[in-house]
Amino acid sequence: MSFCEKCIVRKFSGLKTLNPEELEQISKNKTSLSFQKGELIFDEGEYLKGVYCVRHGISKLTKLSSNGKDQIIKFVSNGEVLGQRSTIANEPTNLKAIALNDMEVCFIPKNYFLENIKKNPRFSMEMLQDLAHELKEADDVIVNMSQKPVKQRIAETILHLENSFGLDEEGFLLIRLSREDISNIVGTATESCIRLLSTLKKEGLISTSGKRIMITDKETLQQVAEGLHH
Repeated sequence: MSFCEKCIVRKFSGLKTLNPEELEQISKNKTSLSFQKGELIFDEGEYLKGVYCVRHGISKLTKLSSNGKDQIIKFVSNGEVLGQRSTIANEPTNLKAIALNDMEVCFIPKNYFLENIKKNPRFSMEMLQDLAHELKEADDVIVNMSQKPVKQRIAETILHLENSFGLDEEGFLLIRLSREDISNIVGTATESCIRLLSTLKKEGLISTSGKRIMITDKETLQQVAEGLHH
């Protein structure tokens, strides 16, 4: 068993606001879980029995749209928590969580999570700030979808993936997504996504190798993302 007090994830999550006694209580009652790439962590519409603290790996959060496609809403990685909104609100999950690669998570039962929100003001504030940040991100997504051209949204997405997850040893984006996944992030047809990625490649802004993407002209790609370059 890994103890929360010594876990490096604590430095990046709301757990850093808990005192040693509170962390010990969570450590005694949490469960360490592993999920393989592509495995479902929880489905849309579930009532969760607790929250998932990500120790290692990346999860994609999706929502089923009216046309039957899974729209990718966001990614959650090391140090972040899955399921806190629905757990705090005592509502069914609004999103589906799927492991994008092999993951290690700690499952914290609902009552221990909520108890610390009630008793520890610093932990409560941390959770409020996390939820407020998620609301801001949701606002940005709505504006982007309705006002920005698809090419601009794809450029933004590529830059966001580099900033959030970094690069591998060869300089490709560390996170590997299918063309369908990328199209589901920006809200376009897979065919349009493939065509626009090909355009960015021809313009010398990116290079690809299978699913892997490398940024080769970050300055110009940034201009595309900001709508300053067509």
